[in-house]
Amino acid sequence: MIRRDSKGLLTNPEMSTELGAPSTALRAHEELFAYWAGLRRRGGLPGRRDLDPACIKRLLPTVSLTQVAGEPRDYRLRLAGTALYGVYGGEITGRRLADVYSTAAADYWRQELDQVVEERRPRVGHHSMAWRGAAHVTLLWLRLPLASNGRDVDVILGYDAVLAPRNERLTGVRAA
Repeated sequence: MIRRDSKGLLTNPEMSTELGAPSTALRAHEELFAYWAGLRRRGGLPGRRDLDPACIKRLLPTVSLTQVAGEPRDYRLRLAGTALYGVYGGEITGRRLADVYSTAAADYWRQELDQVVEERRPRVGHHSMAWRGAAHVTLLWLRLPLASNGRDVDVILGYDAVLAPRNERLTGVRAA
């Protein structure tokens, strides 16, 4: 999982080797993680109200906020940055996982988000967009728990670095 290297930077060596992830994507993950960690309260998680978009302005195009609600747990994308429009081929703000993803992809995200909620800890990984007909595009993702009461996760802050071949225009259009 995420570790600190000899310079104190957050890394995930297995992932960067596997994907050949650009250092800018990893730095963006590190920047958002450091911002989130700086918002933590004594022994508790930061809440959505603690976020100041001006502090993460350059990351906003691929930032998301996912609301956690109900039993069984349900996830709704309450905010999706403008750059995610091209990745998904349309607006995903306000939509539930099953409305955005294929069944297999929705199950993947439900499992990952469930772990963030249950463990109250960040998670990082990568997800192929092959289900959208874009096997050449991968999301290097980070999900950070937010809790209005400092303990029970009710929102998940996300950041997706879109890894695609150079000069690839992301239109969200499925392959024929």
